Amino acid sequence: MARAAAVTPPVRQPAGATPGRSEAVLSRLQLLVTRKLDGLLQGDYAGLLPGPGSEAGESREYRPGDDVRRMDWPVTARTTTPHVRRTVADRELETWLAVDLSASLDFGTGQWLKREVAVAAVAALAHLTVRGGNRIGAVVGTGGARPASRRWGAAPPAAPVVRRLPARSGRKEAQGLVRAVAGTEIGPGRADLGALVDLLNRPPRRRGVAVVISDFLAPPEQWGRPVRKLRVRHDVLAIEVVDPRELDLPDVGVLPVVDPETGELHEVQTADPRLRRRYAEAAAAQRAAIARELRAAGAAHLRLRTDTDWLLDMVRFVAAQRHARTRGTTR
Repeated sequence: MARAAAVTPPVRQPAGATPGRSEAVLSRLQLLVTRKLDGLLQGDYAGLLPGPGSEAGESREYRPGDDVRRMDWPVTARTTTPHVRRTVADRELETWLAVDLSASLDFGTGQWLKREVAVAAVAALAHLTVRGGNRIGAVVGTGGARPASRRWGAAPPAAPVVRRLPARSGRKEAQGLVRAVAGTEIGPGRADLGALVDLLNRPPRRRGVAVVISDFLAPPEQWGRPVRKLRVRHDVLAIEVVDPRELDLPDVGVLPVVDPETGELHEVQTADPRLRRRYAEAAAAQRAAIARELRAAGAAHLRLRTDTDWLLDMVRFVAAQRHARTRGTTR
């Protein structure tokens, strides 16, 4: 029954179906994000998860007038020449996003599609992190192209498609990144979330912020270890996108449902209370396993739903994170 949470009924086409509508949606989204985040989250921070201070950089030889508290004693001992450690200002931090746009995100029964919530989260993150010369980049994963015919043992779907958007600074570049993510075509099948997260570990980067945006419907054993590896060097935020119909089924009689990743069609008798109860229990167990895996990896966990005010949820989360950091507590 755990897989049942991933089975979704056919829904309306995403807002980005036409270029004109996509631009209009992005323009309204940008205005909404700017107004609410600027009004509720004042102050210039390095990113969504503000760091504790300056980040250590490279070492150089000591010069008269240097602060002796910056002495790099291990390098000094190895070279027998006094060295001091340079520091990198928090405003120069780099944020990387791993955005999962598998076919299961092209679905929604609330006010938004899951894909739209994922793009909205990218827009909010870009707005929060691009200040002060910070750079933001992304890797976007989607399903591969599926053959038109599956008769007579047709070949399996192509490998998932991954798109890399280099990290750049500046508001114009950040807006371009949001448009690029929004314009990514979702293909049938599921992106390899573990491999997508691993792309944030290669090549190795200095400490920064890493954000994983997905519905996390892939088995936790596939992506758990890459997230733990990412957490060793970076502050990690996992944004889980959820639709209410993935948590429970309504009583609407016979409901045709299709798995967007395989194309399989089923008819479900939702009038059966035992079926609805088993579905809800399996979905709750699945979400608990996701939360448990993220907690074990040490990642901050934010859940955004398609039927609630996702921006208000994000504001509350950011405010709580910043309050915890200023009090010197851990998440």
